[in-house]
Amino acid sequence: MHHWTKGAGGNPLRRHADRARTRMHAAFALTCLLAVVAGFFLARAAWTDGHRTAEEVARHRHSVTATTVSETTYRAGDQPSSRPVTVATATWRYPSQRAHTETIPVPAGTGNGDTIHVWVDGNGRAAAAPPSQADIVLNAVGIGTAALAGIVLVGGALVAVRLRIVDARSARAWESEWAGVEPLWSGRLRPGQGAGDD
Repeated sequence: MHHWTKGAGGNPLRRHADRARTRMHAAFALTCLLAVVAGFFLARAAWTDGHRTAEEVARHRHSVTATTVSETTYRAGDQPSSRPVTVATATWRYPSQRAHTETIPVPAGTGNGDTIHVWVDGNGRAAAAPPSQADIVLNAVGIGTAALAGIVLVGGALVAVRLRIVDARSARAWESEWAGVEPLWSGRLRPGQGAGDD
C-alpha cells in the first residue's frame, strides 16, 4: 500500500486519489471565488464606462416637443422576431427654429395633432435617447453575471474532467491491488498456482 499518507497524524486509509479529489474541490472553490471577484470588477468597469458614454451622448442629445401630422401606423421591428413599432409622422423645430419632419416611433394611441417629446441630435434629426440609469445598471449586471458564469462553468468543466481521470486511475489501482490481495484473502488459487504452492 504505497499510496498511504506518510508522517505522524497521517490517515493510512487516505489514498493519493483522495488527496487529489480534495485538491480539485479546493481548486473549484478558489475558481468560484475568483469568478466572483472578476465578475464584480468587470461589472464595475462596465458601469463606469456606461456612465461615461451616457454623459457623452447626453451632451449631444436634446429633447424637443414635436407635433404629429399623421395618424399612427405600424412598422415592422428591426429584427424578424421583434414586435411591430407604432410610428407617426411628426414635425418639430431644432436648431434655430429649423423645421424637421420625420416618421418616428410614438406611444400607442397617439392621434393626429398630439404633442410628444422627441430626442434629437445636434442637427435636429431624430435620435435615440441617452442611456438611462436602468440601462447602465442592467448592462453592468449582465456583463458581470456572464463573466462569473463563464469562469465557473469553464472551471467546473476542467475540474470534472480531472476528477474523472482521478477516478479512473483510482479504479485501476484498486483492481491491481485487489488482484494481489484477493487470492490470499479468499484462499482461491491464482492462475498458474498449484495446490501445494504457497
